[in-house]
Amino acid sequence: MTTTHNPSTPAGKKAEETFFGHPRMLFNLFTVELWERFSFYGMQAILAYYMYYEVSQGGLALDQGLALSLVGAYGGGVYLSTILSAWIADRVLGSERVLFSSAIVVMAGHVALAVLPGTIGLAAGLILVALGSGGVKAASGSLVGSLYAREDNRRDAGFSIFYMGVNIGGLLGPLLTGFLQTRVGFHFGFGAAAVGMAIGLAIYASGRKKLPAAAQQIANPLPAPQRKKYTWGTLAALAVIIALLASGVVNADNLANTMAGAAVIASAIYFVVILRSKKVDATERKRVTAFIPLYIASAAFWALFQQQFTFIAVYSDKRLDRTLFGWEMPASWVQSINPVFIIIFAAVFAAMWTKMGDRQPSTPLKFGAALVIIGIAYLVFIPLESLDKTPLLALAGILLLCTWAELFLSPIGLSVATKLAPVAFTTQMLALFYLSISLGTTLAGILAGFYTEGNEIPYFLALGGTSIVLGVALAAATPGIKKLMSGVK
Repeated sequence: MTTTHNPSTPAGKKAEETFFGHPRMLFNLFTVELWERFSFYGMQAILAYYMYYEVSQGGLALDQGLALSLVGAYGGGVYLSTILSAWIADRVLGSERVLFSSAIVVMAGHVALAVLPGTIGLAAGLILVALGSGGVKAASGSLVGSLYAREDNRRDAGFSIFYMGVNIGGLLGPLLTGFLQTRVGFHFGFGAAAVGMAIGLAIYASGRKKLPAAAQQIANPLPAPQRKKYTWGTLAALAVIIALLASGVVNADNLANTMAGAAVIASAIYFVVILRSKKVDATERKRVTAFIPLYIASAAFWALFQQQFTFIAVYSDKRLDRTLFGWEMPASWVQSINPVFIIIFAAVFAAMWTKMGDRQPSTPLKFGAALVIIGIAYLVFIPLESLDKTPLLALAGILLLCTWAELFLSPIGLSVATKLAPVAFTTQMLALFYLSISLGTTLAGILAGFYTEGNEIPYFLALGGTSIVLGVALAAATPGIKKLMSGVK
């Protein structure tokens, strides 16, 4: 912590205590996000192994394809819960209460995974972590924004510091949970994730009352007459979900397909509602239409990228030479490679776009480049199939390509959604982008179920080739999309 003195501060008044020149509460939010991501990615790194490893190895001995589809469905559920949590924060509880309560739910989920046996602990833990992580993701960025006035020139730097916490947590989480999993068992790894979340929660709680008044407010309170209607609607929806699960209509085998279908239907409804609304003028309608191919590109990208937790997790376990100087690295540590590359290259890409200014590629071209690059990454697996074991450096190179692809698409996805959104539907357009991530993440689990040691080359050709074709098609369609974007770059 540092103490700074504002020249305009009256003599005798205590100087403001800051965190690298930023409001002190940024440290608390930075910490809770770091530890939440530590726990989330740490749990994700060993989750697939916990499901498909044999009981003698501490796992649940589920079918590998089923395990990977459940990992994808769980990841998709996180982004679906983000949409619900954002609505609750805006209309019912406010961002601060949603963040605090969601962090507690995340911790409870990791505790369930650590102490409850078998599928009971798995189901309870994943549901709680998915709901809680969605809430933290939805509320944390809003709270960071509340620390700064709109004209405060520290705002962008503050968000950069905050998001560095995401990558530090994503780096450290798999290292510790993977180490504990290999040395003392899965439940100790999940327990470490719970302890990490508890640390972040304690630090945040210590300064919770110091948040500005704006952080405590509800942006768009739900009118009292409508509360009963939404309460009954929520209870009815929960009853339907429980009935579907209890009757077996929705079960572990078809959960991922069900969630993917739900994401597609919800997205279609969103697009139809926005495009048919009388609150949307002709120019805004064109911009929403321009977002449709970007939505498809985003879903396709995440369907490949999120396989770091599904197919690549299996590949790291079974096909990767993880021996370093006579010591075998835990397979879960592979999940820390991407955060390292993000920390290194995020600033490089930001500086590159800034230097290029108006000469930088348009958003559709960036999305197309992301699809081509990640498609190439999958094709690079093909020549490695002739080797008994894939060198660690080769997989690191593939993940570097995936990281570059991510930086072409992920940082600008939310931005372009807000820029193309009609005035009356900004939140819904953001929801559409999150739905594209939810759909892609769920598909990552479904697609990984087709990977087996006997069909590697067809698998890589199908995914890599399709991604490249989609990327080239998007690039070819860019002039038409830009015309529909009506001046938005």
